[in-house]
Amino acid sequence: MPVYAYTGLSEGRAVKGNINAPTTDAVVEQLLNRRIEPLKIQEIRASAGGGGGGGLAFLVPWPTDDDLILFSRQMYTLSKSGVPLVRSFRGLTESTHNRRLGDAMRQMIEDLESGQDLSAAMGRHPKIFNQLYLRVIRMGEETGRMEESFKQLYEYMEVDKETRKQIKSALRYPTFVIIAIVIALFIVNYKVIPAFSAMFSQFKTELPLMTRILLKSSSFTQQYGLFVALGLISVVVGFKRFTSAPMGRLWWDRVKLKLPLVGTIINRATLARYSRSFAMGSRSGLPVIQTLTAVSEAVDNAFVEQQVKEMRMGIERGESLTQAAYGSALFTPLVLQMMAVGEETGNMDQMMQDVAEFYEREVEYDVKNLSSAIEPILLFFIGCIVLVLALGIFMPMWDLGSAAMGKK
Repeated sequence: MPVYAYTGLSEGRAVKGNINAPTTDAVVEQLLNRRIEPLKIQEIRASAGGGGGGGLAFLVPWPTDDDLILFSRQMYTLSKSGVPLVRSFRGLTESTHNRRLGDAMRQMIEDLESGQDLSAAMGRHPKIFNQLYLRVIRMGEETGRMEESFKQLYEYMEVDKETRKQIKSALRYPTFVIIAIVIALFIVNYKVIPAFSAMFSQFKTELPLMTRILLKSSSFTQQYGLFVALGLISVVVGFKRFTSAPMGRLWWDRVKLKLPLVGTIINRATLARYSRSFAMGSRSGLPVIQTLTAVSEAVDNAFVEQQVKEMRMGIERGESLTQAAYGSALFTPLVLQMMAVGEETGNMDQMMQDVAEFYEREVEYDVKNLSSAIEPILLFFIGCIVLVLALGIFMPMWDLGSAAMGKK
């Protein structure tokens, strides 16, 4: 684990020292818990590695949401039953199917047996347990209600997982529709139109415009179809690589919020995740600035994360939470109004909880009705394709039939 040198103020006197922590945010949190106001933090020794597995450690998957939900639920049950932490971890290491989580629990057993708190032991594994998770565990240690902390965590993660699933569902349906239309057009151009081109070539009259367009499109697809397919694959791969980079992800996450039909669903789902994360951090006693830091990691949207960090900077300059949120232009009037009420009444956690539940119901309703909204658009495009094919293929045959009838 990295080692940080810090300088701070404690009761008006300057203090210095070193501290082990996974991140600088964790250093700040530990210092504030010791009633030390940090002035300067500098890493003096990097982590010597971790995670085990030697050179093939990168092949071992990190714990999924399901792994952490199951872990939190099991820990809630064991804590509620009065089973000691070390004994609980020993039992769970034998049943977990994720190697990294099992290794982390073995390390936590050693840390607990050496006298460390559970939050400190978990803090040595920041890629598994984020700051929000650690803060809730710390509150459980301070209040002596560890089972409530684990219950709060697994309930939050279950709802959060369902929200992200709804976002993916909202994007999946229109994506499949577009792919299906593209494949259908390719098959028509590559297989259907050529079957009629030999017959059309025998006509001695000029073919209708729609037919000529279809024949040209089919000829282009047959000659350059492989290059077009490779080009499309290259575009998809390039887009994925672009959006995996920080700037590309920021651009795409911002665009997703403005997409037709699904943009509003993604926006509401993101606001629901923000509100629920903020409610849990606030309920756990986390200061507003640290809550926003944890929330920015939980929203799973680079653009919203950037806006939340700007809100944190506004609060550090002396603005209220509502003023900072209003300046970000990210939140709807409903969220802003609930924030204002929460600040006035000192009941921010309940207000944000209510906002989260409202938007989660809205997202669930919108996702269920998404197919109804997309079906007219899909039918319109399919109708256009059928019309083009009908006019392009059957008009020459009608003309030929009319000419034949005229000769009779």
